[in-house]
Amino acid sequence: MAEYSFDVVSEFNPAELTNALDQARREVGTRFDFKDTATVFDHREGLIVIESASEDRAKAALQVLREKAARRQLSAKLFKSDDPKTVGKGRGQIDVHLNAGITDDIARDLRKRIQNVTSKVQVRIQGDQLRVVGKDKDALQLVIKALRDAEDIPVPLQFTNYR
Repeated sequence: MAEYSFDVVSEFNPAELTNALDQARREVGTRFDFKDTATVFDHREGLIVIESASEDRAKAALQVLREKAARRQLSAKLFKSDDPKTVGKGRGQIDVHLNAGITDDIARDLRKRIQNVTSKVQVRIQGDQLRVVGKDKDALQLVIKALRDAEDIPVPLQFTNYR
């Protein structure tokens, strides 16, 4: 009897993130409510720093970034923002951490959730991904649906290599 499997990963397309950042910069540059705010999106490895004329404008710029990212199929869970803080001359700044990757704790939690959904599948943790194997395609579909519907998983999940 054939075995079916898929991988659970947490990653994002860096090109799509760059495109979303470029679109957010363009929109902030043209919108009237951002006029003379000198809003900046600074993307470093694993971190985006948003700086604007005030904390409120920085929050609004973060919202623009989230909207642009959503249109490019980037999950809102990808952006984990710190509280806004005031930096020099009353300017507002928000640090946004890119929240991708499955840690060991998250992997164990996902394994537990999958076993609670159905006992007909085996789950193997392979580094930063999980391999789910089963003889029944319906059980695998059930696992995917349960993980997609779970709102309290802290990272965005993708399902790859479905065979």
